[in-house]
Amino acid sequence: MRIKTTIILIIAILLTIIFMQNLEQVRFTILFSTMYVSKITMMLIVGVITFILGYLVGRPGKTKYNHIGYDEDNDAGTKPHTLSDEDKEYLN
Repeated sequence: MRIKTTIILIIAILLTIIFMQNLEQVRFTILFSTMYVSKITMMLIVGVITFILGYLVGRPGKTKYNHIGYDEDNDAGTKPHTLSDEDKEYLN
């Protein structure tokens, strides 16, 4: 087995043990309402919400403004080459 497969298997086993230990129902008070939910359900709900929030915060955003006087699309033809021919030959 590869190390990646072994780690995934160990994590899956540990998560299964944690979920099986938290099957009983507990009382949750959210604002003004009280409900009885199993711990595993609440753990899954919190995990999904956390994943969605982490994705939304961590995804790259679009540029909201252009720098003054710079337009990347119009400037594409006038950009100088960053390496000289001598440097390119040296790297190859």
